[in-house]
Amino acid sequence: MTETHPIRVLLVDDQPLLRTGFRMILEAESDIAVVGESGDGEAALAATRALLPDVVLMDIRMPRMDGVEATRAITGTAREEPPRVLVLTTFDLDEYVVEALRAGASGFLLKDVPADQLVNAIRTVARGDSVVAPSVTRRLLDMFAARLPASDAPTPASLSHLTAREREVLIMVARGMSNAEIASELVVSETTVKTHVGNLLTKLGVRDRVQAAIYAYESGLVTPGAL
Repeated sequence: MTETHPIRVLLVDDQPLLRTGFRMILEAESDIAVVGESGDGEAALAATRALLPDVVLMDIRMPRMDGVEATRAITGTAREEPPRVLVLTTFDLDEYVVEALRAGASGFLLKDVPADQLVNAIRTVARGDSVVAPSVTRRLLDMFAARLPASDAPTPASLSHLTAREREVLIMVARGMSNAEIASELVVSETTVKTHVGNLLTKLGVRDRVQAAIYAYESGLVTPGAL
C-alpha cells in the first residue's frame, strides 16, 4: 500500500472566529492537516514560504495586503509546484473574485459554505482541479470580464497552437459546459474530451478550466455575453 500524506492547508482570514471554524471542520478529516493561520496577505506570504502548504484558503478583503495581491505572489512563487489557492468571499459575485482567478486562484468558495463542500473543495484543488462551477464561471466572466483591466492578457496569435477541435472545446469550456455536456455535443466519449482539455491546458500554459475560460475571454476567442 502506498503511503499518502495529508493535504497541508494554510488558513488566511482577518476574522479569527472564521479561521477557528474552518480549522475545526478540516482537522476532523484524516487526510487534511491545517499547518497554520494568517490574518492578512503579508503574513500569508511569510507563512507560505515557511510552512509549504498544498492549499491556501484565502480571504479577499484583508488589511495590509488583500487576497488578490497575495494570491498573485503565492501562485507566482519559484517553487516547482506552488500551492493551490482557494478564494473565500462573502458575496458570490464579488468582482474581486475574478481578479483573484486572474491572479492564479483555482476557484472560490462562499464563507458560509457547508462543511462537506469545504472539505471536498480542498481535496479537489489539491489534486489539480477547479472548484468553480461552470455556470458560475460564465456568470462571473460575463459580468466582469469586459470592464476589468487585463494583466498580461494573451494575444489571439497564441491560440494558433491549438487544433481546430481544441479551440472548439475551449469555447465550450468558456461557455460553462461540463465534460459530459461537451462529449454529448461533439458525439465523442468523455475520455476524449478530457484528453482535449488536458492538451489545451498544456498548450496554453494555464492551470485549470477556470484559467482556460478566462484565457478564452481575454484572447478574444469569446466575448462576454456572446454565448
